[in-house]
Amino acid sequence: MKSFFRILILTVILGIFGWTLWFLYQKDQQPPEVFETVQAEQRDIIKKSVATGSVVPRNEIFIKPQISGIIQTIYVKPGDLIKSGDLIAKVKVIPNMVSLNNAENRVNRAKISLENATVDYTRNLELLKKQVISEAEFQPFELSKKQALEELNAAEDALAIVKDGVSKKTGNSSNTLIKSTVSGMILDVPVEEGFNVIEANNFNDGTTIASVADMENLIFQGQVDESEVEKLKLGMKLILNIGAIENNEFTAILEYISPKGIQEEGAIKFEIEAAVKLDSNAFIRAGYSANANVVLDRRDGVLSIDEGLVSYEDEGTFVEVETAEQVFEKRKVELGLSDGIFVEVLSGITSEDKIKKLKD
Repeated sequence: MKSFFRILILTVILGIFGWTLWFLYQKDQQPPEVFETVQAEQRDIIKKSVATGSVVPRNEIFIKPQISGIIQTIYVKPGDLIKSGDLIAKVKVIPNMVSLNNAENRVNRAKISLENATVDYTRNLELLKKQVISEAEFQPFELSKKQALEELNAAEDALAIVKDGVSKKTGNSSNTLIKSTVSGMILDVPVEEGFNVIEANNFNDGTTIASVADMENLIFQGQVDESEVEKLKLGMKLILNIGAIENNEFTAILEYISPKGIQEEGAIKFEIEAAVKLDSNAFIRAGYSANANVVLDRRDGVLSIDEGLVSYEDEGTFVEVETAEQVFEKRKVELGLSDGIFVEVLSGITSEDKIKKLKD
C-alpha cells in the first residue's frame, strides 16, 4: 500500500515538472510584443469653451393694433420681406352701442343747430341786402352758421370713427389699417382673418398681429458655465456650429456677458450674446439651435502630439522615444497649450522622433 502512494506521488511530481517544461517552451515560442510609434506633427491648437444656445434676431418687433376689433384682411405671410409703412392687415371695428348712440345723437343735434343757424343767416342776409341792418350786426349770424357747420362735420367724423374706426379727414391713415413700423422679414402671423384683436393700452399688452425682424442683424444667445465665464472677454471670437446647417461654420463676436448667473439643472450659468457674421451662401432662420466654441487661446502651426502619449509624473511630463528598433527611452518634454486631445510641445522632442504609443 505504501509503495502505491509513493508511485502516485512520484507520478504527480513528474507530471507537474513536465507541464512546466512544456509551458516554458510554448512561451519561448511566442513572438515578442511590438509597440506602435507615432511622430509629432504641426497643427493648430485651439483651446475652446462650448456655449449652447440659439441664433435670434437682434430686434424682433411685434406689430399690434391701435384699435380693437376683428381682423378683416391679412396682407402678409411669414417669410415676406416688407418695408416700413407697408400694409400688414385691416381691422374691422365693432362699435360700442352706447358710444354709437351718443355719436348719432350728437350728429342729430348738430343738424338741428345748423338748420336753425341757416334760417337766421338767410333772414338776416336779406335784411343786409335791404340795408336794414349793418355789416357788423350781420356778422354774428354768419359766424353762427359756420360754427354749426363745423360742429356737424366734427360730429359726423366722430360717428364714422365709432362705426368704422376711420374719419373722413384721415383717409388712408386710418387706425384700422395696420402697417409695419420697421423694414425686415415677417417671422410670424399669429392671427387669422376673423380673430378678435385688442389695442395696446396701459392695462393690456394688446394682440400681436405680426412679428417683424431684420434677418441681416442676428445674434447668438447662449449660456456658459460659471467655471468658464471668467475666461471670456468682450470682443472675443466665437465659432458657431448650427445643427441645421451642416459642414458650415460661422463666426461671431462676443458683445455681452451677463453680470448675474442663473441656476439651471443644478449648475450656475451666465448668459452671453454675440453678433453673428453672416455667410451669403447660407440663410439662417430665427431660432436655430447652435453651439458656440469660444476661443480662449490658440497656437497656429505648432509641434504637437496626442495627449494620450504623455505620462504625467511628479518629476514632470515624459514620453517614450525609440532609440533603436523597439528600444525606448523615457524623455522629459515641456508642454504648452492643450485642446483636450492634442497638446503643444515646447521642447524635448522633434518631428523626427518616434514616440511609443501607450497601452490603453
